[in-house]
Amino acid sequence: MTLSPRPQLPSHSTQQKWTIRRFEQGMALLSAVSLLLVCFDLSYIPLRDFWLQGRFWLLNFKFGQVEFQFPEEPIHLFSDSLTTENSSFITKRYDPVKGVEPYRDTEEYLAKVRLLKKEIYGVESDPDKIEAILADLRDRSAEMIATNPFQIANKTGTLERIKNLMRDRVGTESAKAAFNTFWSQAYLEDPEELEFFEQEIQPLIATNYFRPIGENGRPVDNFGLLDFPLGMVFLAEFIARTWFISKRRKGVSWRDAMLWRWYDVFLFLPVPYWLRFARLMRIFPVMIRLNETNLIDLQKIKKQASQGFVAGIAEDLTEVVVVSLLNQVQGSIQRGELTNFLAQQNQNEYIDLNDTNEIAEIARLVSQVLVQRVIPAAREDIEALLEYSIDKALKEAPAYQAIRQLPGIEQAKTNLTHQIIDGLYDVVYVQLRYLVESDPTFDELLEKLSETLVASMRNEMQTQQSIERMEYLLHALLEEVKINYVQRLSEEDVEELMDQTRALRQVTQVTPQRF
Repeated sequence: MTLSPRPQLPSHSTQQKWTIRRFEQGMALLSAVSLLLVCFDLSYIPLRDFWLQGRFWLLNFKFGQVEFQFPEEPIHLFSDSLTTENSSFITKRYDPVKGVEPYRDTEEYLAKVRLLKKEIYGVESDPDKIEAILADLRDRSAEMIATNPFQIANKTGTLERIKNLMRDRVGTESAKAAFNTFWSQAYLEDPEELEFFEQEIQPLIATNYFRPIGENGRPVDNFGLLDFPLGMVFLAEFIARTWFISKRRKGVSWRDAMLWRWYDVFLFLPVPYWLRFARLMRIFPVMIRLNETNLIDLQKIKKQASQGFVAGIAEDLTEVVVVSLLNQVQGSIQRGELTNFLAQQNQNEYIDLNDTNEIAEIARLVSQVLVQRVIPAAREDIEALLEYSIDKALKEAPAYQAIRQLPGIEQAKTNLTHQIIDGLYDVVYVQLRYLVESDPTFDELLEKLSETLVASMRNEMQTQQSIERMEYLLHALLEEVKINYVQRLSEEDVEELMDQTRALRQVTQVTPQRF
């Protein structure tokens, strides 16, 4: 009997990384929920009619006397199980958060209509009672038109639509007369009239609400009660995260870590009512967190945005940078800095950090590598090249053409060529080795020679005529460069350059790297 191997448990480090990753993803999702809650809260009042009735048109507008609705019947989003008689599942639960209350007058108006329907379609209908209800509805309609109870909810347009629908239905120019005619027993003998009221007028009246004013002079808003617990979670996470960053990163204080994660502040920063739209700034930490945890990929969006930004400013930036550089050079020439340089007036201002001529040392190192490594490795190729060159020169010489037919001349030529090549290579190589070897006397003589040559050149160049002529030519040359070439840079097709850049990146990604 063979025992199956025991499953290997993940190491402590792997388990810790897995836990941290899941925690990061959980906090990223929680921040996304917080952002969605903010968006829903900010849009709730403007979209309350939709959340109340769950119906909408794809297109719905009115221009003068022309009204267009598509489709003709509204699209109902909510099922009947989520709606009640006058409010939906969502508005019943979120109205208290925004301080929304039923408007008493319009609620009583709709209650009277329901009572009227009950009396009309009841088993034992009482004409006197029906007439009393109709009279009450006529009075309430006149009061609704006169007092405009929709004004508090900023829905005066809804009242105007109700009046227009009623006038068009009855066929009168007065809204009060239209309601008086509509709420009469003779007019309601047609069952389609009450059906019209239920489908067209009642939903509009039901959208009215009352929202009290708080002590701050603003409408009551209890969103903070929902947002406060989430804010405390993100605040605690911000404190813990920045503390761990300060401990794990050398030279990073707690304050520096907080500045590092500055965008997380939007997740718990308290915002007054008049700045409530600033809560949308949470989109920055949410997008960053979702991208860091690989829940979404923003690299393509970032790349496209950066390329669009580069394409937008590349033309102006290129022209400004090049012109600025050329202007600096022209200014230096006009200020006489070329003369000062040739006169060595700024020589004492040069700061030498290590008392070493770096250029000479670099040249010496390169020469050593060339003489000690490169030339010996290529000796055979150098000798082959020299042999071919000497052989070709001999064959083209008239004297050699005259004696080449003599016996032993070819062998003598070959031996002579090899001796010349070996001797030449040895002489040149030995001299190069002497040059790169450390020889203080040789270095001193070489430095003295270079100083003499440079000093002589500077003395000759310091003549007034030479300096003025050189400055004039350099200034004119730079001006011609700005006119002829900088303008071409600004006229370059930036989008074509970006396409070429993207093509090069794709080739680099596809072509395997060789090491």
